Amino acid sequence: MLDGGEQLFVSIVQGMGAVAASEWNAVAGIDALGAGNPFIAHEFLAALEVSGSATAEAGWAPHHILVRDVAGTLVGAAPVYLKNHSYGEYVFDWGWAEAFERAGGRYYPKLQVSVPFTPATGPRLIVRPELPAAHARAVRASLIEALEGLAARNKISSVHIAFPPEDEWRALGEAGWLQRTGQQFHWENRDYADFDAFLAALSSRKRKAIAKERRAVAQSGIAVRPALGGELGPAHWDAFFALYTASAVGKWGQPYLTREFFQRIGQTMAERIVLVVCEHDGRMIGGALNFLGAGVLYGRNWGSEADVKFLHFEACYYQAIEFAIRHGLKRVEAGAQGPHKIQRGYLPVPTYSAHWIADPGFRRAVADYLARETRHVEHEIEEMNEYSPFKRGGTKTPE
Repeated sequence: MLDGGEQLFVSIVQGMGAVAASEWNAVAGIDALGAGNPFIAHEFLAALEVSGSATAEAGWAPHHILVRDVAGTLVGAAPVYLKNHSYGEYVFDWGWAEAFERAGGRYYPKLQVSVPFTPATGPRLIVRPELPAAHARAVRASLIEALEGLAARNKISSVHIAFPPEDEWRALGEAGWLQRTGQQFHWENRDYADFDAFLAALSSRKRKAIAKERRAVAQSGIAVRPALGGELGPAHWDAFFALYTASAVGKWGQPYLTREFFQRIGQTMAERIVLVVCEHDGRMIGGALNFLGAGVLYGRNWGSEADVKFLHFEACYYQAIEFAIRHGLKRVEAGAQGPHKIQRGYLPVPTYSAHWIADPGFRRAVADYLARETRHVEHEIEEMNEYSPFKRGGTKTPE
């Protein structure tokens, strides 16, 4: 085993097909028992590419970085994409691009280190879990150096790492990268016995409001239930894709994910999937796609064919909470944005991103902006916690 002082070898591959699933997943800490973050699994990233969802043609050209030791063993990796736009990232830099190009610069293409269309925190500078600390630091440093070198050699304006865990974010800050914070809304399981126990932790007004919303859905004649991936067949994915597409068109003009993407994850990641199915007279009219991680349920995609009052809250939030309690999960991450989640028990938590910018003047301008934005985000999180639905002195705000 290396001690952190031996030579490492860096390469770039233009697609997940160039690295074996077993090799990538070993580095990412993924196994069939649910360990690891589902979105950095080879199966998920490969499904995005093979399905045409994240390809060069779609503006996501894969340039994944691999780090090997002297024996040829993969010890580090990063999911990297060369991008000519900023769609599907959820850490918004449109204003940066506009300002830089107005000043005569060329913002695109840029390098994006993230999971496409997935605003969920997870490893980005991926290091084999069993490595000793010194070796792990060396591998992480090699990944950072490789990203900076790739951008510098190709005269790329910037590198952006979205939704890394806090330890990676801090390491990037120590390496001189600009640091940015954002926020999401997560639900924390405080060892609730059941959904009623969760409700009992809320103030009376919030408890009654949730009960009213759930009762309205129950009385609408719509059956809502979670279905595990193994229960789902092509008909379910056909129906869900149609619902997802209809909702996506109304939200941002076109869906990011293709029908084949859902088919592939249904085949290769069934043990990680929980689809909340909403049916009326035996026909699927809504659905919420979730992924299972290590003690976490990640809410990802929603689709519906009709605007049924409170159905979105039931399928995306309350069913997720019930599932997490029933299966002893620690947390539900409900995705990007949405202060309306607070009154439903999802409290604000910080998220992170890090940015390397080549042009010194532009870097200084972005650094100044981020200093002001960070203070605003911190204040906003503090302010939103004042609207917590939990009884005073009860559930703590997540750290």
